[in-house]
Amino acid sequence: MRVSEPSGWLAPTLRGYRRRWLSADIVAGLSAGAVVIPQAMAYATIADLPVQAGLYTCITPMVVYALLGGSRAMSVSTTSTIATLTATTLVSAGVAASAEDQARDLATLTLLVGVILVLARVFRLGALVENINEPTLIGLKVGLGATVALGQVPKLLGVDVEVTGHGFVRTLAATLESVPEANLATALLSAGSIVVLVALRQLAPRVPAQLVVVVGGILLVALTGIADAGVRVIEPVPTGLPLPGIPSLTDVGVLIPGALAIAVMAFLESASVARGIRLASEPQVDSNRELFATGAANLVGAFFHTLPAAGGFSQSAVNQRAGARSQLASIVTAALAVLVALFLAPVLDDLPQAVLASMVLVAVVGLIDVRGLVRLARLSRIEFWVAVAAALIGLSAGLLAAVAAGVLFTLGLVLHGLNQPRITVGPAQGGVLPVRLDVPLYTANVFATQRAVEDALASAGDIHTLHLDVSVLKATSVTVLDALAGYDHELAQRGVRLEVAGLEGDALALARRTEWWGTLAEQGRARDG
Repeated sequence: MRVSEPSGWLAPTLRGYRRRWLSADIVAGLSAGAVVIPQAMAYATIADLPVQAGLYTCITPMVVYALLGGSRAMSVSTTSTIATLTATTLVSAGVAASAEDQARDLATLTLLVGVILVLARVFRLGALVENINEPTLIGLKVGLGATVALGQVPKLLGVDVEVTGHGFVRTLAATLESVPEANLATALLSAGSIVVLVALRQLAPRVPAQLVVVVGGILLVALTGIADAGVRVIEPVPTGLPLPGIPSLTDVGVLIPGALAIAVMAFLESASVARGIRLASEPQVDSNRELFATGAANLVGAFFHTLPAAGGFSQSAVNQRAGARSQLASIVTAALAVLVALFLAPVLDDLPQAVLASMVLVAVVGLIDVRGLVRLARLSRIEFWVAVAAALIGLSAGLLAAVAAGVLFTLGLVLHGLNQPRITVGPAQGGVLPVRLDVPLYTANVFATQRAVEDALASAGDIHTLHLDVSVLKATSVTVLDALAGYDHELAQRGVRLEVAGLEGDALALARRTEWWGTLAEQGRARDG
């Protein structure tokens, strides 16, 4: 049965809601909550933030997206990518020196991400942002996965290494130096948690493995003397919901570069997840709606002490597998997070840091897409090296630089593709050479196309007329028309007559306003489409 297409801007997935969907949405919301709540708490530690920041991110952004977003099953909180970029931004900007500064600057960063995404929606930039190509994203995720995974090793070993957000090389050096100081009990707990997480993922994928290891870790601390053996627990979690706060504008200037990178990745992740979990019976994902919904989730979340938010694949997949029919499932997940904040905070105080680090490690290792790199190496050497370059920049210069480089790599590949001339050259007859343009002309490819036509003329021998079919040009620019006029003049000096055929629509309307086209028409060298 085809689900009716959502319409309107408010709660589109709840329009036409049917009562029989309620039980499925409740089960899906609780199932996703069992994954997303402990996972978001773990991701908060990537950014060296208290775990309650991750918990709060499962409340406000999730509800806002549920009211505005178009994906029926996507679950919006924080992700490993966003948490890592948050850490990198706060460190590289030189802010968050104290706990109070940290909370203030986090709110400012989240607000900036929301503003950027909403502005991108206003200017309808959804399709433009999505042009960042797959090789670049693979490279970024390889760099991200390796950086985050290595950053968790000190917590897995129970040692102090202050390297959050400082990059792969410094983290590797500091971690290697700290290995002799590892705490045995912590290392054993970490190994056990990783084994449970991996085993349950393979053998019982419907079991919320994150919840299992969290409960197991808390019980070990509460019922045994493992804490006395040097296993560290998280900082106490405050009971209750966060009071609204006003983000500070003090450090806006230094936070904007990181906010731009986070906004790009937040939208790309959300759009990718929304498309990846969309069923064939559901409406297509509207990029601009997703920009607005994700932006609004961050704008509102900034006033409630949340991390920047985006759609997460793991909890969204759980949501979908459990049968979510609408964003009511996300509202159920948010309600579960509220209950945790109100009543279970004291229990969370016994949660070992090593358990959270194990969850992060298992989650981010999947970002290192070796299979994707091998496939690129087999299919396209250029795209493979783009992915490698993005990964190396992320590992050496940091993830913010890698995101910026990724955007530039994508732009370069797009321009390279546009610059490639594509023409079809027919057989010359009676000194007339027919040439057809197979792709439109742009500023980037007009002169390369001219050179290709010149090569065809040189190969054809004695030619007195070049018949150019430009019917592919449905729209054009003054720059392209001026280039064609200049080429016409150059051909005339060599005794070659240029005839242009097939121009129509907006391109023809613009051409008719030029002196050159008028000359062509007068001399019978222009034939409309």
